[in-house]
Amino acid sequence: MAASDQELRHDWTQDEVEALFALPFNDLLFRSHTIHRANFDPNRIQVSRLISIKTGACPEDCSYCPQSAHYASGLEKEKLLAVEEVVAAAAKAKEDGASRFCMGAAWRGPKGDDFEVAVAMIEGVKALGMETCATFGLLDKWQASRLKDAGLDYYNHNIDTSPEHYPEVISTRTFQDRLDTLEVVRDVGLHVCSGGIIGLGEGRTDRARMLMTLANMPKHPDSVPINLLIPIQGTPLADSPRPDSFDFIRTIAVARIIMPRSFVRLSAGREGMSEEMQALCFFAGANSVFCGEKLLTARNAAPNQDKSLFGRLGLSPM
Repeated sequence: MAASDQELRHDWTQDEVEALFALPFNDLLFRSHTIHRANFDPNRIQVSRLISIKTGACPEDCSYCPQSAHYASGLEKEKLLAVEEVVAAAAKAKEDGASRFCMGAAWRGPKGDDFEVAVAMIEGVKALGMETCATFGLLDKWQASRLKDAGLDYYNHNIDTSPEHYPEVISTRTFQDRLDTLEVVRDVGLHVCSGGIIGLGEGRTDRARMLMTLANMPKHPDSVPINLLIPIQGTPLADSPRPDSFDFIRTIAVARIIMPRSFVRLSAGREGMSEEMQALCFFAGANSVFCGEKLLTARNAAPNQDKSLFGRLGLSPM
């Protein structure tokens, strides 16, 4: 039976979440898949496309990000795209099977004329009949309301990791800054998209604390992206060791258990995952992916690879 709003929990303890991570792998996946099947069609995948509308020169120092102005990653800076270019990319994404179009900008937060151009992009994409998502950094209430009025459906603002590990990853904005933006987004009625990154040097306790933070929000995020770090030369995490594949799958499974009605997105890093690993993630409860060969500035699984994998697994886009 699907979980009702009354049955959704917002009072998870750290011990409870860590106990889920510690379950035998088969027991954990059995539990997560049972919950997934009760709340979603297990053979349908929500497909999104993500593009960068403004690339590089970001003032933040997120230690995993090649777009940060603090690091010499070799990334070529690009100005804000034209509205027509973004709408055309959205139309192509719709042809390729995407139902949601996500726009990301390397800003601390939107301001001035650039913000109005971004608003026009959202209006144009929404007119195509697609769901719209944006990740523009920190927002105030007026900005969030303006985006909603323009037709924005989802706002992405990841918390990245646990509150305790966060200062090891980012110093130019606080964990509370992120929570404040998510509160503003919720308050104006936008759908929240918020998750984290695995591979930032965190431990299992940090992963548990990250997921617990999301699940204990007043409302579970509607979409929870779980990213696998893509190490980029020039960033402080360039030589970060790749997390164990089973630990990553466990994170997907625990996210599904404690946020049973949220879409759990198998997000960045999928290009480097085996098909078997992706299949286990889908079984564990992931039911959303990004399509297209590029995620902002990083590589992603090619569309023909996705179509082949989905066909072999009997999965179809929502």
